[in-house]
Amino acid sequence: MSHRPIILGIVGDSAAGKTTLTRGIAQVLGTENVTVICTDDYHRYDRTQRAELGITALNPDCNYLDIMQQHLTLLRTGQPILKPIYNHDTGAFDPPEYIKPSRFVIVEGLLGYSTRGARDCYDVKVYLAPPESLRTQWKIKRDTLKRGYSEEQVREALEKREPDSEQFIRPQRKWADVIVTFYPPDNSENGSSLNVKLVLRPTIPHPDFTEILGDESHHPLTAVRLGLTRDMGKPVDVLEIDSHATLEQVNDLEKMLCNEIPTLKSFCSTGDSTELGALVGTTGETLQSYPLALTQLLIAYHMIKAIKLM
Repeated sequence: MSHRPIILGIVGDSAAGKTTLTRGIAQVLGTENVTVICTDDYHRYDRTQRAELGITALNPDCNYLDIMQQHLTLLRTGQPILKPIYNHDTGAFDPPEYIKPSRFVIVEGLLGYSTRGARDCYDVKVYLAPPESLRTQWKIKRDTLKRGYSEEQVREALEKREPDSEQFIRPQRKWADVIVTFYPPDNSENGSSLNVKLVLRPTIPHPDFTEILGDESHHPLTAVRLGLTRDMGKPVDVLEIDSHATLEQVNDLEKMLCNEIPTLKSFCSTGDSTELGALVGTTGETLQSYPLALTQLLIAYHMIKAIKLM
């Protein structure tokens, strides 16, 4: 198909920020143009069954990965699927949903890169890798406020799931084109004010940030930095954006993305989107984050750019 859907994968552990990242990307692309798929829907067992079997949702054996892969293949060719639905509130399965892919498909979840067949379906692959201390903070906040668990229950679940996180979730990092790490400045515990580090692997063509940022050795203290390092033994670019970056400091980077992709222009420095860069503060207030907004813009850039690469 000359107009098949463009598929983005967003993989990360539980409460790594997948839904927050997805929300802003969908806003940039136009929610009417985006279909969001959660791979958690392909769990093989409900919450009660998992407890009885002593298996976690992170274990591939607890998921219908073959059906997930089959559905991704169908979506890639523009065909509809009858997708299962796992209800995180009840821990049970709801009736399946008929899904017809839009121009863009965002696939988020725990095990999206766990099979080669699934990996081959994505145009852009993102992995979220926040520090474990921050992810713990996010998971406690989410599961106590939205899913009715106590903090003790959440911590017990995290401890139980850790071996599977190490064995099945984190190894998927190696398949990503972009690795996103949000982290508190100066290792503070403030989860609302976050820097971001973006590892940009040469598996997809990234914008030439050197034109506006140069090398970090020349500007090591700026709030927006570009550097070169090695990841898994191979050279990669690293783009870092600090939480205290001002609009003026991020403006050139923003303009670069938006001038190349006209679709993005309405989101550059205008505040047209309520979702772009939006995150929830420690007291429930909605905050705007330049590091998050620019991350969402960059990933949306790659999705639109992928159309030209087909």
